[in-house]
Amino acid sequence: MRVCGCFGIRFFVVYLEVSTIAKLDHQLNEEIRDKEIRLIGADGAQLGIMSAAQANALAEEQGMDLVKISPNAVPPVCKIMDYSKFCFDQKKREKEAKKNQRVVEIKEIRMSPSIDTNDFNTKVKAAQKFLADGNRVKVSVRFRGREMAHTNLGEKLLLDFAAACAEIANMEKNPKLEGRFMGMFLTPKNSK
Repeated sequence: MRVCGCFGIRFFVVYLEVSTIAKLDHQLNEEIRDKEIRLIGADGAQLGIMSAAQANALAEEQGMDLVKISPNAVPPVCKIMDYSKFCFDQKKREKEAKKNQRVVEIKEIRMSPSIDTNDFNTKVKAAQKFLADGNRVKVSVRFRGREMAHTNLGEKLLLDFAAACAEIANMEKNPKLEGRFMGMFLTPKNSK
């Protein structure tokens, strides 16, 4: 009996994600082992310079946490606060900031110097739609073969394109030749 060495062996790898509560790199309560610290109360009042053990006892007495805010100061600055509430507020602010940010995309429209008027108008309408959505538009003209001898036609085409979109867009830079492409950027006038 012969055994062939081509068995179908399958390995199932299971990755377990361990979710940990994110710590914002602050030292808490017993982790603070400095000889003396500057203490700020829960209401923001300066409580003076004292040992870490005394500050920790004050924080426990108030039912709050002792958090090292500024470890590089001499002496280090610690504050009495509710750390879980602080973390919750921090995450809430980050989430709100992320919700309010807007990502601006760059859309590209390519043409050739021998484009016809109807095709040109279609490209202008597409660019106006992109600009109305708040995106930047890169308009480029590709030169092939002998068309490189007539780059002035491409520049005129790009300037006409910018003039057609002048109501809703500003031309960032004048048309510039880069290799076989001449391009320019249009940005919307009223950003959302």
